[in-house]
Amino acid sequence: MYKLFIILGLIAAVLLILIVLVQNPKGGFAANFINANQFGGVAQTNKFLERSTWTLAIVVLLFSILATLTMPRQTVKEDKSAVYEFLQENATNNTPVVPPAPQK
Repeated sequence: MYKLFIILGLIAAVLLILIVLVQNPKGGFAANFINANQFGGVAQTNKFLERSTWTLAIVVLLFSILATLTMPRQTVKEDKSAVYEFLQENATNNTPVVPPAPQK
């Protein structure tokens, strides 16, 4: 399931990039000229592109969350240091514990 969500998320992300690149800019200097060209079908196309952008953004977010939830968990073997093991072995004694000096 994890790999499926990753692949679907990547496909949705690529589609989102393509949809954003197709859209006309809505602000800045060119906004006055673009609004003059919106007659009938062009306005409907912009509405479709805007809705598909939001939909794909939500889909990418959901696939990211689902991939995180279905990520395979690996147990990590806990390696204990030599100092920790030495302290555990000598914890029953009431004498102060001094670890051995490193050997050269």
